[in-house]
Amino acid sequence: MEHLWIAIVLVAAALQTARNAGQKYLGGHLSALSATWIRFVFGLPFALLYLSIVTDFSSFKLDILNQNFLLPCALAALCQLSGTAFLILLFRLRNFAIGSTYVRTEVVIAAFIGTFFFDEFVSPIGWVSIFISVSGVVIISVVKFNIGTRNSLKNFFDVSAGIGLLSGLGFALGSFFIREASLSFKDDNFLLTAAITLVVVISFQTIGLGFYILIKQPGQFHAILKFWRPCVFVGFTSAVGSIGWFTAMTIQRIAYVKALAQIEFIFALLLSILLFGEKPTRQELVGMSLVTIGIVVLVLFAK
Repeated sequence: MEHLWIAIVLVAAALQTARNAGQKYLGGHLSALSATWIRFVFGLPFALLYLSIVTDFSSFKLDILNQNFLLPCALAALCQLSGTAFLILLFRLRNFAIGSTYVRTEVVIAAFIGTFFFDEFVSPIGWVSIFISVSGVVIISVVKFNIGTRNSLKNFFDVSAGIGLLSGLGFALGSFFIREASLSFKDDNFLLTAAITLVVVISFQTIGLGFYILIKQPGQFHAILKFWRPCVFVGFTSAVGSIGWFTAMTIQRIAYVKALAQIEFIFALLLSILLFGEKPTRQELVGMSLVTIGIVVLVLFAK
């Protein structure tokens, strides 16, 4: 059971890679907000189905849905939506590449937040593994977004960088509130507490973002129905992946979960190589190697 979280994160990262591929396809037919919303609205039925499987209805009491649980759930939903909003804003900026590279530092942000605000101790070797893996991700991002000499050092500290950091901060904070909500039950059944947390957070996101789209982009609902099949695929992979993320964040420190999650970038590169025949560059191979080394150090030595 001690290393169960590792297997869960690996599966969740693989599913997130598949979800991102589906969202990339839908991004050409839907608005950015709608492509985000389908993760929630089409994922919610699968999350409810999972909850019904792990719930012991005879012992389930509604009084557990109190302020200590609902408040961090609402904050988690808001933080994740804020992180997504900042990420969408990056698409409109000239230096999207640089901003997106800063988003990749989410794991470092999570480590600092956990250490200073949530009493989550990260061991020295844990910090080493985090910086090794993040260095690999940044190298991969630099190659992917073709960040070269045309971008001066000054550009790395412009508004795009700030928005990228805010996006990473939103996602990192959301993860801590998810863990806080799930642990608020003080129940050893982590599958159940994570499932309840997932359903409540997704419900908040479905209602909140859905209402905004209804007001600002009502025509998107017809487009969503037109592409319902890929929407179901995105919803399913998102829900099952989120089950993994919420469960892992319940039983392990956020910084370590985020660090291991960097393997998603290796999965994405492998997908492009195997499916699209793309050849990795030398820099990408170096980045993949660093991510792998960081993960190995984390799994074998971090406490």
